[in-house]
This record gives sequence, C-alpha cells and structure tokens, in this order.
Amino acid sequence: MPHLLSPLTLRGLTLRNRIVMSPMCMYSAGGDGRATDWHLGHYVARAAGGAGLLITEATAVEPRGRISANDLGLWDDAQIESLARLVRLVRAEGAAIGVQLAHAGRKAWSADRGHGPEQPVAPSALPFAAEWNTPAELTPAEMDKIVAAWRSAAQRADAAGFDAIEIHAAHGYLNHQFLSPLSNRRGDEYGGPLQNRMRFPLRVVEAVRDAWPQDKPLLVRISATDWADGGLTPDDQVLVARELKARGVDLIDCSSGGSVPTPPPDPGPGYQVPFAAQIRCEADIPTAAVGLITTPELADEIVRNGRADLVALGRELLRHPHWPLDAARLLGHEIDWPRQYRRARL
Repeated sequence: MPHLLSPLTLRGLTLRNRIVMSPMCMYSAGGDGRATDWHLGHYVARAAGGAGLLITEATAVEPRGRISANDLGLWDDAQIESLARLVRLVRAEGAAIGVQLAHAGRKAWSADRGHGPEQPVAPSALPFAAEWNTPAELTPAEMDKIVAAWRSAAQRADAAGFDAIEIHAAHGYLNHQFLSPLSNRRGDEYGGPLQNRMRFPLRVVEAVRDAWPQDKPLLVRISATDWADGGLTPDDQVLVARELKARGVDLIDCSSGGSVPTPPPDPGPGYQVPFAAQIRCEADIPTAAVGLITTPELADEIVRNGRADLVALGRELLRHPHWPLDAARLLGHEIDWPRQYRRARL
C-alpha cells in the first residue's frame, strides 16, 4: 500500500516520496525576473530537508503577467541560468524540482492592485474587486501571443533542467479567469458554457505539452471551487480534469478560491482534501492535496486511503524546512538524511 514516504513515478520522473513543497510567492526576485541568492538558500534548505518535489513560486510567462514586481520570470533567455543553478543545487540534495508557470491576468502586479506599468488583461473587462484596475478584454490575436509565451517559457524551463512543469490555473489568475463564469462574460467561442470557457486554458496546456519533453510530467493547479454562488464547482472541475488528462496532463494539484476577494468558509485541517479525492476518483487522474495539512499522521492518511497521490505543504515547510525528516521518524520509515546532518538522526 502506498504511504507518505513511498516513491511515486510520473512519466520518467520518480519522486523519492509523496511530500511536495507547494508553490508560494516569495516576492524576492530581481526586477528582471531572475532568481537571486535568497532563492538558492530557500529552496535548497527544503530539498535537504527531505521533500520529494519542490515547485517554485509562480514564474511569469510575460512581464505584465507577474503577480508582483519581484516574481520570477521565464519570458527571456537571460533568466534561464539563474534558475538552472537553482535546479542543479536542489537535485544535488536528492529532490526533484518543478516550475509553476503563471500569468496573473487581471490580478497582475503592483502595489496599487492592478495598476502596474501596463494595463492588465483578462477574458472580460471586469476588475477583481471595486478598488482594482479594470483589465482590457483580450482579443483572439492577443490570446494567441500569450499561448505562444507559454510555449516559449516551457522551452526555457526545459533548458534550465526542471523536472516538471505546473501550469497555474487557480487562485483567480488568467487561466482560472477564463474558466470561472464570475470573471468570464465573453460572448464568443471562449465564453458562455464550460466547454467554451475551458478553451483558452486547454490551448495553453496543449502548447506547453507540445514543447515539453514527453518523458517529463506536466501538472496543473486548479481551484476546485470558487466558494461563491454562480462560480466553479468541483463537478465542473472534474469535467475540466478529464479534458486535461486527455491532453497529456499527469496530475491535478487541487486548491480552491481566488476568483472573489472573500475567503473560504471556516477552513480546517485538510479542508481541500475532498476535492483532490473527488477529482482523482471521477476523472481517473492522480492528484495532489493541499491546504492546512500540518501533521504527518494526516498527510500519511491521505495517501494511504487513496484520497490523493501527493501531499503539498506550504506554510508548514516555511516553519519547518526539515518536516519530512521528522515525519519519517514519527511514522517509522527510513529516509536518507543529508550526510552533514546524520549526527542528529538518532
């Protein structure tokens, strides 16, 4: 029976365990989108701490798609080497590393919420909230350019040596904006029924999968629900997940929310796990569970009971970089410690 510390193979990549560091914006890149020395210490510490897979913070496919002015980017060849160095150091510690490619759409960067150096763009000219800037509605020709930017970013990710790509289609960013009826009011073939609203994200997936080596896995992060009346539901996302699987996606990373400013109602430990379980069962695709998972016992139960294939930790790995080493000891499993730390193993 699989458990938290057992390996998992996705295409040609075998992870040493089921523990993932969830992508979290660090707001620490240079204004040019390049990784800094700070990133090296941050990610390498979690790799040495025993995580099986690290996924970088949202990494923009074009400058206007940054969530913040200090987000990582892969819109330029000059950004490859700083990330390649990060990949080499993480892999030297035995972890795999993926990059989350992203475009913020109407939630693009600036201190003034959407008032960056360029007007933000979105499927429809609807601001995220009253105080946010109104985005420009994308034309089909502009969408073509953004799809091409995703393809180019995937090629750069491969040049940097990443083991996996995760496409960000959650938390109210551009792909999610197309999916959700709360942010997509288009009257053309990209709006209206779900089959139309998923058209742009599916084009992104097709472009990335075509540019990404066939032996490397492709993940997609979704918001399984908008937590709002009239928004996306888990049943909707089951249908989306089936289409993603048909286009070569290997795993769905199941988060929630982000289309509206209101938080989810009364979140508790593992509150998003049922989404991962439903999509895994009904779309027949591996999933990752995320959201207030802090104890080894809960993380292990999720895997053992087949509710998800991976468990993604966010804040808990910020607090405890070596959480996987402690989890292995508590759960009674052997795990390889960095040789420099072995004196603390017993």
